[in-house]
Amino acid sequence: MENQVVLYDALLREGAQTEGIHLSLQDKLMLTEALDSLGIQYIEGGWPGSNPTDIAFFREAKRLHLRSARLAAFGMTRRARFKAGNDPLLRDLLRAGTPTVTLFGKSWDFHVKNTLRISCSENLDLISETVFFLKKRTEEVFYDAEHFFDGFRSNPDYALETLAAALTSGADAIVLCDTNGGSVPDEIKDVTARVRRCFPEATLGIHCHNDGDLAVANTLAAVAQGATQVQGCLNGLGERCGNANLSALIPTLALKWKVRFGKPLKLERLTSVSRLADEICNVHPRDNAPYVGKSAFAHKAGVHIAAVKKAPAAYEHIHPEEVGNRRKMLLSDQAGLSVIIHKAGDRKIRLRKNTPEARQIIKTMKTLESEGYQFEGAEASFDILVKKALGRHRKFFDLVGFRVIDENRGEGKLLSEATIQVKVNGVLEITTGKGDGPVNALDCALRKALTKFYPSLKELHLTDFKVRVLNAKEGTAARVRVLIESSDLKDSWGTVGVSTNIIEASWEAIVDSIDYKLMKDDVRSHRPKRSRV
Repeated sequence: MENQVVLYDALLREGAQTEGIHLSLQDKLMLTEALDSLGIQYIEGGWPGSNPTDIAFFREAKRLHLRSARLAAFGMTRRARFKAGNDPLLRDLLRAGTPTVTLFGKSWDFHVKNTLRISCSENLDLISETVFFLKKRTEEVFYDAEHFFDGFRSNPDYALETLAAALTSGADAIVLCDTNGGSVPDEIKDVTARVRRCFPEATLGIHCHNDGDLAVANTLAAVAQGATQVQGCLNGLGERCGNANLSALIPTLALKWKVRFGKPLKLERLTSVSRLADEICNVHPRDNAPYVGKSAFAHKAGVHIAAVKKAPAAYEHIHPEEVGNRRKMLLSDQAGLSVIIHKAGDRKIRLRKNTPEARQIIKTMKTLESEGYQFEGAEASFDILVKKALGRHRKFFDLVGFRVIDENRGEGKLLSEATIQVKVNGVLEITTGKGDGPVNALDCALRKALTKFYPSLKELHLTDFKVRVLNAKEGTAARVRVLIESSDLKDSWGTVGVSTNIIEASWEAIVDSIDYKLMKDDVRSHRPKRSRV
């Protein structure tokens, strides 16, 4: 490619509009750091002022130390009843303090007349005045031409006029949006080529939705005609049928078209970041997702396995390691061992391949995975598992037993109380804790019992709690996976628990979280005090 391609991820806004997904503040911060670690150049943080979470995000995101990404705040052109300087929505955009603002406006005359209910010339004024206003007050302004391809189909001259209004007012890039997701690649190709001829010096972007299952193909068609800013969402999340899937677009651009990117790309992290994003969003990863799915390089047919062992290119279009994935021989007892060793290395745990410990770890991992465990997003639980297998794990406490009581006292008041018995170096501690629900009560009771022995636990906070049903056909007897996010003054980490009993699964994840905190802090110097039981 002659020009560099810039990657722009809208997962924090568009992805949050996916049915069934709700992103907390902590979710959005974690996703930002994950996307940054991959090398994404622009991360759209949300719409400032639209909800309390986005307001808090832009405030807290200023504390992140991003290495590759620039944050973008998203908003719309000024409303017809306001001047640019008086529109509260534009003030909220500037208050977010991001170096980049992405602004959308109408390019389809149908929307101008039937949604905004103003004249086409008035809409041009909204675009030009808003872009001019923002460009004077921030570093970059990207203009998203909403419904551009529908608008071009209806009234090409007017659609092009909206782009000209943004460019002449100072827009740094104009982004052609297939907002309804109904265009096809030939149309995208022809229209993008026409825009390139009309504005040869402009930086063009492409933003496609997936309503026809063509968002990736449409995006590639636009890039082939000179679009250099590629917008989409990791894993293809987004409203309705989703957005262009960056998990597929990134490796296609990098490995097939050999494009140059605006920032160094960590392609080998793609699979792990993709799966972490799914965990944070609390959606089940697509096993057959291109490049990053766990079945993307899985071979079951005997003919395929025999061929791949001799020459992987026989049934694989790329090396899975290039995108951080792994080959799976579904009939092979060696599947996954190299990945475990590699993952342990990432945790600074040296693990040799042909050792009893390594074989025991892979055996344990296979057993746990068959029961529903998943360690993407639960790196602390994986760390503990490996150290236990290597005999490097210190046991900080023993559970004697616990009891949880839920009592409904009428008038909608539910009381949860947990009593727990633990031993620390033979010292018994019995503690009761109350909380908002049984899991919170258990967490409070356990930390209350252990803090007297390990004061550093005062720093520990549970920041997120997710539950996923693994075998829904079993109804209320279904196995569930609980994923907990925890943090202290320095780090954050994830732990996992699985059981048919949600309390037990939660307990397992909580214990791993506390265990990891104590292991991380190396609290060997703390001596237990005698309990007054």
